[in-house]
Amino acid sequence: MRSDPSFLPDHAEAVASSDLTPDSAPTAVRAAGDGRTLAGSAAGSLRERIIQGEFPPGTRLNERALCDLLGVSRTPLREAFRVLAAEGLVQIEPNRGAQVVALSEANIREAFEVIGGLEAMSCRFACERATDVEIAEIRALTYEMMASHARHDLPTYFRVNREIHERISLAAHNSLLKQLYDAQNARIQNLRFVSNEDRQKWDLAMREHIEMAEALAARDADRLAAIMRQHLQRKCDAALKSRSETIDTQHM
Repeated sequence: MRSDPSFLPDHAEAVASSDLTPDSAPTAVRAAGDGRTLAGSAAGSLRERIIQGEFPPGTRLNERALCDLLGVSRTPLREAFRVLAAEGLVQIEPNRGAQVVALSEANIREAFEVIGGLEAMSCRFACERATDVEIAEIRALTYEMMASHARHDLPTYFRVNREIHERISLAAHNSLLKQLYDAQNARIQNLRFVSNEDRQKWDLAMREHIEMAEALAARDADRLAAIMRQHLQRKCDAALKSRSETIDTQHM
């Protein structure tokens, strides 16, 4: 796929001006997973494993195995479960322990409708309020995403993808909107990348991100919001299809 480089910043300038540190503005709930405590470290590691699909929806989380895997005792692990339960990633059942939340079809549709509205609003505010530096950073990240896409490097692509959506949310400069985005996004983060397992859909997602960067650089709020809504609707459709195929496989 040939990408239009017209929107891309000078590489040296982009590197100098961009801060690529993840989670630059974590919420109070996310802060517990940033590794400052044993429970926080366990929550952060387990969160990433859930998001990346290592523990699929509905998986029962074996405490003994996870203690060995994460290098913690049961007390911080259970605290980590509570953090992830507050984020909507884990469900804790009395006398049965914790399991990864399995969203219903209705849950998925509703969650993507909400996150689509929140991100479209962030896009509009970002076009109005983002600084030139913030826009340059998002453009630099898009350049990095294109490179990982060209290398077929999914892990790096996923990381940069998440950072771009995070940066757009931050560029809206609305703390309440950011809190709502973080809370809702945590529930469906692992579903957002299902479509990238299909090469054609991955190529389309990459093109949409290039168009987003162009629209943001032009501060075209209507265009950016429309692209974002379409982008997330495709993710929703892919997540629903994947869920249906998983259920069919389980019933075979």
